[in-house]
Amino acid sequence: MTADPSVPTAAGGGAANLALHLLGGFRLLHATAHIVVPRGLQRVIALIGLRPGATRSQLAGLLWSDVSEERALSSLRTALWRLRQDPCCPMIVAGDTVRLDPAVRLDVDDLVQTAARVRNGDDPRTTAGALAAGRHDLLPGWYDDWVLLDRERLRQLRLHMLEQVAAQHLAAGRHGEALEAALEAMAAEPLRETPHRLVVRIHLAEGNAFEAVHAFYVYRDLLRRELRLEPSPAMSALLDDTLAPIRAATRPATPDQQSAARPSPAGRRT
Repeated sequence: MTADPSVPTAAGGGAANLALHLLGGFRLLHATAHIVVPRGLQRVIALIGLRPGATRSQLAGLLWSDVSEERALSSLRTALWRLRQDPCCPMIVAGDTVRLDPAVRLDVDDLVQTAARVRNGDDPRTTAGALAAGRHDLLPGWYDDWVLLDRERLRQLRLHMLEQVAAQHLAAGRHGEALEAALEAMAAEPLRETPHRLVVRIHLAEGNAFEAVHAFYVYRDLLRRELRLEPSPAMSALLDDTLAPIRAATRPATPDQQSAARPSPAGRRT
């Protein structure tokens, strides 16, 4: 591992100035300098960051699942030795466990901690970066089973966080902020109904019936086109009162209504 010589490195070494980014791609930074890490060691560092306190056997089994345990542990020992030779080594070894140095800042931790604050009821206005946190997927282009599992876990964590932020803003009457959070969730997963339902509720709370109806039909058409499904009864019920006059006006007349609307023979001209 070597720091990019084109970027000046801040004074002071060690993990105190290290930041590990796994969202949007692997990056290990020492202050403002990008540290060049071979792909094989990237996998080791990334897994250590995502599995704090994992044992050597657990790490080796995940990283080299297609070889014997003995060979996997040997490969891990070699990788750890190479990492520990570098002055910018981001990890510490304690007995049989390996973890990131606590001084290393991990962007995944920022997302998890932000989501926890929102879940615990913190005012979303004081939850810095809630909308931007986790905007990029975990390690895109990596297809290890452990990456796919954590990628989906973090995606769901972010979606629920954004929806809760939107709901909290809506309950407080902050419709603009609520709409921003709901649209952020919608962009992350366009087919997910919850953010679309929130958008409809926000428009109704503002008294914007047209926007609410438009948002409903945009989602309905998307769902029909992509999955051949209909919005849930819960979402349709949001617009029952708003759409009732439209549905009544466009509903085909029954035979009795047609008879009532037809002039009687006595009223006809001869």
